[in-house]
Amino acid sequence: MAVPASAQVYTQSGFENYLEQVRSRARAEGVSERAIASGLSGLTLNQRVIELDRPQAYDPNSVPPPFEPYRQKHVDAARIAGGQRTYAANSSIIPAIEREYGVPGQILVAIWGHETNYGSFMGGFDTIRSLATLAYEGRRRELFEDELIASLKMIDRGVARSQLVGSWAGAIGNPQFLPSVWLRVAQDGDGNGTRDIWNSRADTLASIAAYFRSAGWRPGEPWGVPAYVPSGFNRDSVKTQLSSPRCPRVFARHSQWRTVAEWKAMGIRPQKAIADDTMAILFEPDGEGSTAYLLTGNYRVILDYNCSNYYALSVGLLADEIRR
Repeated sequence: MAVPASAQVYTQSGFENYLEQVRSRARAEGVSERAIASGLSGLTLNQRVIELDRPQAYDPNSVPPPFEPYRQKHVDAARIAGGQRTYAANSSIIPAIEREYGVPGQILVAIWGHETNYGSFMGGFDTIRSLATLAYEGRRRELFEDELIASLKMIDRGVARSQLVGSWAGAIGNPQFLPSVWLRVAQDGDGNGTRDIWNSRADTLASIAAYFRSAGWRPGEPWGVPAYVPSGFNRDSVKTQLSSPRCPRVFARHSQWRTVAEWKAMGIRPQKAIADDTMAILFEPDGEGSTAYLLTGNYRVILDYNCSNYYALSVGLLADEIRR
């Protein structure tokens, strides 16, 4: 019988034994002895990270909380004003990034705003210590051990050990990338030979843009538009029959895909411009009688960054406000 995570005992000696396994794997993957020593020497277990990682029990039949309070908190006047200032401050570099990657600057800035409030708070946890602790804990060992090895590879690629500070779960820099994401998509946006997502605005924006491009962003297509749903609309007729292997509770709330023209034929009226041949799903986050949205494939790209309907919606709405 498995021992509940809350009942397990995690010790420094057990942690150090586990790190020997990590060192062996790192060597096998070509990580230098310098990077291994820099990253793992003297590392101690972080019990606070284990506490933060305790899984929260949830009722699969529970009703999702309302979106409106979330929207008011995450698309508030201060975040909108900060986004507009950040966009203006980077207006000299955003157009070139948009041309190269095909992702609108306001989307990039909105992600930056949601992740670290435009760089004002990037987290204070030692990234390698957090990842090593989470991997040792074992609840999601495969994920966090992979990220731990990736963080050591970052040192081999020139990132200073002292730079690896971020969230308790290992996310780093302005865009809060995990180390494997930095290795995969981080960009040298200012051409100085480094991929500095902590201090360089150009590197930060180009790196977010590269992530979105790799996730399938379609240039010229909106993330979504608010829509009017007529009284008596038969929602059962467009209810999805698919079950997503990724984030099933998120995607279960989406309708079937239809073209905008087909939605219009059913009485749905987009409240902003969107091409009739665009494929979209209908989403009513707070149920019938509240604001509804027609959401495109680009909304799904935002979900790839953070698989939460409310996160993705608020990113899109903030982006719209930034360019208003």
